[in-house]
Amino acid sequence: MAKKNEIRHSGKILEITPDFTTVQIIVSSACSACHAKGLCGMSEEEEKVIMVPTDPYADHKVGDEVQVLTKMTMGLKAVWISYVIPLAVLMILILSLSPVIANELMLGLVSIAGVALYYFGIWLFRDRLSNEFVFYIA
Repeated sequence: MAKKNEIRHSGKILEITPDFTTVQIIVSSACSACHAKGLCGMSEEEEKVIMVPTDPYADHKVGDEVQVLTKMTMGLKAVWISYVIPLAVLMILILSLSPVIANELMLGLVSIAGVALYYFGIWLFRDRLSNEFVFYIA
C-alpha cells in the first residue's frame, strides 16, 4: 500500500548494472482505467525509462515487476520547476516590458525568449537536479 507521502509506479526491470538499474514504467492518464476508453479515444499511456540506483543487497533480475517510488515532495518540486516558475517568469516579463515595448509581437517573442533562457538554465544544471530527484525500488 502506498504511503501518503510517496509516489508509486509499477515497472519492469530492463537492465541491471552495478551503478544503475534501468526500469520501464508505464504512465497512464485517468482515462486509461475507464471502460469506455476505446470509444472516446482520449486514453493516454506513455512508456518512460528511468535510472534507479542499484541496491547491492536486492535480488532483482531483468524482467522482474517492481514498484518504483519517490517522495511526494519531489513530484511537487518538479511541478514548480517545470510549470509554475516558467509561468511566473513569462507573466513578469510580459507585465514589466509592456510599457517599454509597444509592439505586441516583439513583446511576446522577448517573453518567450526569457522562458527559453530559464529552461536553458535548467538544462545546464540537469546533472545537479538529477542528483536531487532520486527514485527507489520497493
